[in-house]
Amino acid sequence: MNQARTAIPPDAPAPITDLKGVGPKLADRLARIGVHTVQDLLFHLPLRYQDRTRVVPIGSLRPNQEAVVVGTVDHTEVVLRRKRMLLAYLSDGTGAILLRFFHFSRAQQEGLARGTRLLCFGEARTGAKGLEMVHPEYRRLAPDEDPAADEALTPIYPTTEGLHQIGLRKLSDQALEVIETLPDLLPEALVDRAGLPTLHEALRYVHRPPPDANVSQLLDGRHPAQQRLAFEELVAHNLSLTRMRARADRQPAPVIDDGEALVGQFQAALPFALTGAQRRVIDEIRHDLAAGHPMLRLVQGDVGSGKTVVAASACLFAVASGYQAAVMAPTEILAEQHYAAFRQWLEPLGIGVAWLSGKQKAAARRAMQEKVAGGDARVVVGTHALFQGEVAFHDLGLVVIDEQHRFGVHQRMALREKGANDGRHPHQLIMTATPIPRTLAMTAYADLDYSVIDELPPGRTPIKTVALADSRRDEVVARVAAACAQGRQAYWVCTLIEESEALQAQAAEDTYAQLAEALPQLAIDLVHGRMKPAEKEDVMQRFKAGEVDLLVATTVIEVGVDVPNASLMVIENAERLGLAQLHQLRGRVGRGTAESSCVLMYHPPLSQTARKRLQAMRETTDGFEIARIDLELRGPGEVLGTRQTGLMQFRIADLLRDQALLPRVQRTAERLLHDHPEHVDPLIRRWVGEAVQFGNVG
Repeated sequence: MNQARTAIPPDAPAPITDLKGVGPKLADRLARIGVHTVQDLLFHLPLRYQDRTRVVPIGSLRPNQEAVVVGTVDHTEVVLRRKRMLLAYLSDGTGAILLRFFHFSRAQQEGLARGTRLLCFGEARTGAKGLEMVHPEYRRLAPDEDPAADEALTPIYPTTEGLHQIGLRKLSDQALEVIETLPDLLPEALVDRAGLPTLHEALRYVHRPPPDANVSQLLDGRHPAQQRLAFEELVAHNLSLTRMRARADRQPAPVIDDGEALVGQFQAALPFALTGAQRRVIDEIRHDLAAGHPMLRLVQGDVGSGKTVVAASACLFAVASGYQAAVMAPTEILAEQHYAAFRQWLEPLGIGVAWLSGKQKAAARRAMQEKVAGGDARVVVGTHALFQGEVAFHDLGLVVIDEQHRFGVHQRMALREKGANDGRHPHQLIMTATPIPRTLAMTAYADLDYSVIDELPPGRTPIKTVALADSRRDEVVARVAAACAQGRQAYWVCTLIEESEALQAQAAEDTYAQLAEALPQLAIDLVHGRMKPAEKEDVMQRFKAGEVDLLVATTVIEVGVDVPNASLMVIENAERLGLAQLHQLRGRVGRGTAESSCVLMYHPPLSQTARKRLQAMRETTDGFEIARIDLELRGPGEVLGTRQTGLMQFRIADLLRDQALLPRVQRTAERLLHDHPEHVDPLIRRWVGEAVQFGNVG
């Protein structure tokens, strides 16, 4: 290989085709995993490691354990079941294991004859007659050969169809030969002070751990080499978000500096007083709106903290200054509830409110679009239909996005671009009822200002939570009957593993029929995602009005429903839901003065994670504590919704594991911007790459 040709200058990394054996076909496959250059390959880091460094006695194997075993073939046979299979029985004197092959040749069958010694690597699984390995890697051993295991941990890389681990390892071997030409973009003094290795040392170590590597540290992601790379990745991520924010701050936005009288009129008409936290956040928003550059503010508040009133106040500031406001919610039912609330609050003030939904009939949607485009509708509420191509705004000044983690970044940016008018971009207010630990929020949303509504309205009663096995279903039904006999109302939520509205609707309909038969004295109704919007709205209105005692529902009622008289929540198959969703559902009760309860009904046996979730729900109603536990159980990618959005797809960093690095990360990012600005773009390209493009607010 020509090393000079494959060098990695900071300004123009060498193309991946400079590596031996990489032609157009392989280059296309590598491009699918984001590898276009030799530098990209060096930063295509192992997802995990396999420990092939020691031979394990077959008798000591446990289910789901990956291991190297050595044994002698006792018997081989081909069987015809639903598929033709080759079975080889291997033993070593301590135990026996079955090797199962679905794809095999005659030569392979002959090579596994009785008496053959094998060294195998694979995952031991529980089979019908004991442990087995399916398609293990193996090699034949001579009768007297010493079975040497690998000297080092084996890296396992992220891959795609047609790209195999052995091929990726050979390519990364080539890339490691020219690693010295890779520029180190972090100031040496900062890395030294952190006690971390150099970039080159760290990359060599994680790609090819030496024989004496600390196996447990590497498998946990806590080795200094991994921490060095995680540190650099977090710095790059911080810089990319800081850059995005700086670009946004340089852009003009509508100056919204009117509306105190209108907002005061709105708040005076409410049947309750705002909390101090709500007033503080509204003041922060008002200050942002008047600044002349786009507001980018995340408002976080626990279930029932009153975010919708804050959003309505923000919309009124925009309307009073002559602009439109758009409110986007992730589900039809939540968007419908926002629409009903905004109409109730704003139409008495003479402000037109429009509704846009993907499920509207064509004529109704066209009529609403005309109102929006003509400027007659000053506030527009809807689902993702708001950012579809045919929707045009007259003078959009503010975008409010509820439950932002459910929308992809593309969707948020599309709505923002719709409001671009004469070079001005609309303000953005992003709300979430999913509490995010502050450190995590300030890292994940470094491009956003951050407000917390950390005060619940007075009079909210604590919710008692119990977990019961579904074998006690009759007791739960009796409890519902007792609550409704006292004049209270109840929810019964049905869940399914499948994310299918059709299946969820069927489950809810079955439960509705069973409960109607068991509780004939109660007025029971049903709501699910496959009903028409008008039907759902009718059911919800009758429930709010007290005409329905028990509402059977799917998780469509997760957010936004406010019925103070509802004091009992039953969640069926609660073990199937995440903590955030359970907390949201529980928040539908406890909104009045009556003592409220939540029954988590589960089907045993519980997994360890499900047990921890239900325990957390029983022990606390604090959304921030729930979020902390949720973060530990699921990881930041799930909590922030970034599995769907594409942002924060870290290669090696883990926000939970690497929290201790975050203060130093922020200081290092500031130093780079101030003292080494020429390193900032190469660092962002190295770690964030194209992901920053659709997060680009420029």
